[in-house]
Amino acid sequence: MAIVKSDIEIARAAKKKPIAEIGARLGIPADALAPYGHDKAKIGADFISSLASRPDGKLILVTAINPTPAGEGKTTTTVGLGDGLNRVGKRAVICIREPSLGPCFGVKGGAAGGGYAQVIPMEDINLHFTGDFHAITSAHNLLSTMIDNHIYWGNAENIDTRRISWRRVMDMNDRALRHTVVSLGGVANGFPRESGFDITVASEVMAILCLAADLEDLERRLGEIVIGYRFDRSPVFARDLKAHKAMTVLLKDAMQPNLVQTLENNPAFVHGGPFANIAHGCNSVIATKTALKLGEYVVTEAGFGADLGAEKFFDIKCRKAGLKPDAAVIVATVRALKMNGGVKKDELSAENVEAAKRGSSNLGRHIANVRKFGVPVVVAINHFTSDTEGEIAAVKEFVARHGAEAIVCRHWADGSAGIEELAYKVIELAEGGQAQFQPLYPEKLPLMEKIEIVASKIYHAGEVTADRGVRDQLKAWEEQGYGDLPVCMAKTQYSFSTDPNLRGAPEGHVVHVREVRLSAGAGFVVAITGEIMTMPGLPRVPSAERIFLNEDGFVEGLF
Repeated sequence: MAIVKSDIEIARAAKKKPIAEIGARLGIPADALAPYGHDKAKIGADFISSLASRPDGKLILVTAINPTPAGEGKTTTTVGLGDGLNRVGKRAVICIREPSLGPCFGVKGGAAGGGYAQVIPMEDINLHFTGDFHAITSAHNLLSTMIDNHIYWGNAENIDTRRISWRRVMDMNDRALRHTVVSLGGVANGFPRESGFDITVASEVMAILCLAADLEDLERRLGEIVIGYRFDRSPVFARDLKAHKAMTVLLKDAMQPNLVQTLENNPAFVHGGPFANIAHGCNSVIATKTALKLGEYVVTEAGFGADLGAEKFFDIKCRKAGLKPDAAVIVATVRALKMNGGVKKDELSAENVEAAKRGSSNLGRHIANVRKFGVPVVVAINHFTSDTEGEIAAVKEFVARHGAEAIVCRHWADGSAGIEELAYKVIELAEGGQAQFQPLYPEKLPLMEKIEIVASKIYHAGEVTADRGVRDQLKAWEEQGYGDLPVCMAKTQYSFSTDPNLRGAPEGHVVHVREVRLSAGAGFVVAITGEIMTMPGLPRVPSAERIFLNEDGFVEGLF
């Protein structure tokens, strides 16, 4: 019987090539790379600028059904498809997000793919990597300290401390910091006020870095951050506190994309990492656009299910960056579909064709939703050994009735050889000229109406509710010139509804918007729904309890 290796064992056994060699495959000269060791590097801004006149390759989005504890494997499929396209003769580049330390030590335990479809060095990518998240955390908190310092030294901008909206961040799950009081301890420590922490991946600075075109655009956007309001209700910007230029200095290196490789030594950009359930869920625009200039195909992902990540990819990232995706892959597993069909996690290994059929309603909803953006779709069935022929046939038949094709993919076990069929199908869709991309809604609509469109057309909600204060705030932002911004929905990833326990494809539910936040620098308005938290907490048994250094000094427990 074959011994099944863990993801980290597979990654550790990989034969990596020098990062300069990986860059050379894309035509990146060695002097355009800033190496971080031998297996990762940042790409220089001057080289990126020199690519402007080149034509773009084909852009492929990988998204998924709503996640379940059974697992879907979206990142694994993204990496596998990139390897598969290279295998069949296309020069393909993978673009994914950097993992956050919070989930790595909380629930996920790592986010660099799995099996024989991974990006490496896996341990580095999942931990401190090239320091981008630390730079973002520092830049964000620099602004936080400058706000309180400005107030301490006389408050020349007349900031109303009751209306400061800028919080602090850290890249860790810590529910104890959701709501805090700062500046306690007497006169020497300033003026006490309520505040709190978000996780770094929910920071507007993260969103700005991932949407900025270059350093100049980054600095401008940082200056546009609204940190709060004066006593006369006028907005206070980061540039009013003269913070944006120093923030840009801290982000200078973090702005440049990171180049790594897959297990099969194909190029991968890993850059940026906003969450999809509380932020816009996509890797950086600069990484994606650079990859499009260097590759014939770019395979990227958007976080969580298509109701969150894909919608934001289309309505925020593509709209703002002028990107036009050529095809989309929706990842599903038979196990996850059975769970959507009512099967308990500990019973998923037993054949249950009827549950697979019932749970496929979730997949069908995502297929229809992605098509609303004018993008052709193919379904990737990420194969598990427990899948039966009957269950797979049921899913394929369901997808065919929805006018698409479902392809079984075995990249986790077989690498690129197990995903060739999907690669050829993606090429067929991308080169067939089927894509007629358009965002879900036009810019010239009231903000509340945009929220209602997403809720009704993507979530199939029957009603959107919001307190008067939320509606008044949206109208005030419209009067201040922010009415044309897209909306970024903060919602549970586990359901089309705001109830994480409501699986399948629910309809007629109520979406309650309990809070809205303006991300003026990033260029969107965040609508927080249900019980979603912008600072997650650790589970009862966090992954951190299983992560350690072994006797040889290697990391264990990251998958």
